[in-house]
Amino acid sequence: MSPSEIAQRLEFALAVSREAAKLILSYYLTPELVVDLKRDRSPVTAADRGAEELIRDRIAKRFPDDGVFGEEYGETPGRNGVRWLLDPVDGTKAFIHGVPLFGTLIGLEADGELLAGVCRLPALNEVIFGGKELGAWWQIGEAAPRRARVSSVDRMEDAMVCTTSFNNWIKAGKQSAFDRINTVARETRGWSDCYGHALVITGRADVMLDPLLNPWDAAALVPIIREAGGQFFDWTGTDTIYGGNGISTNGRLKDAVRKLL
Repeated sequence: MSPSEIAQRLEFALAVSREAAKLILSYYLTPELVVDLKRDRSPVTAADRGAEELIRDRIAKRFPDDGVFGEEYGETPGRNGVRWLLDPVDGTKAFIHGVPLFGTLIGLEADGELLAGVCRLPALNEVIFGGKELGAWWQIGEAAPRRARVSSVDRMEDAMVCTTSFNNWIKAGKQSAFDRINTVARETRGWSDCYGHALVITGRADVMLDPLLNPWDAAALVPIIREAGGQFFDWTGTDTIYGGNGISTNGRLKDAVRKLL
């Protein structure tokens, strides 16, 4: 896919994520919000389902040959090697508790390569986006987008480290690794889900660790992280969204993080 084709789909994803954000915010902090539990006991709401339905509808109308893989409605195969990976509300637990650190993730993949992504934070009115050879960008409100760049921190002793759920370290059998990281890092904070990765992309944090992660949680973030100068990889150091876990760093700290794991 050419840079111009990537840019076209990226602009589309930005527009659709803006629509989805309006829908999601119509449910946010409302007493009428109903929370259901999926089979895995994770929460889901009408905002999750409605936002994914909206995004899928827009994709089907604009790019009918593209496939879609989303958290709420699974896989719809495409016919041209292009696939969208969706997490309509990444951070549903934050959303249902009235914490504004949730986001809408839209990733673009072609022939197995992640090419572009949008991470929109509806309650914060921010969006981070980027694409291959298009750069990484950060927009706050209606201000002009500005370049997003990772930090230059090169020692874990100086690093700000984020993670989503401390319980997930136990579930993943990595409690001792978390203890080592927490001991060495300058600061460790639970700025969770896509927001933690967004902090790395924009240079406000240096490492984001997710011991349990699904492909739709990471697909949109990977192209943006790369364009911002950082790296995304799994526990083995492999550049993949299918490892069941994921780490974003500024690139300089990859080896130091892996040694602690």
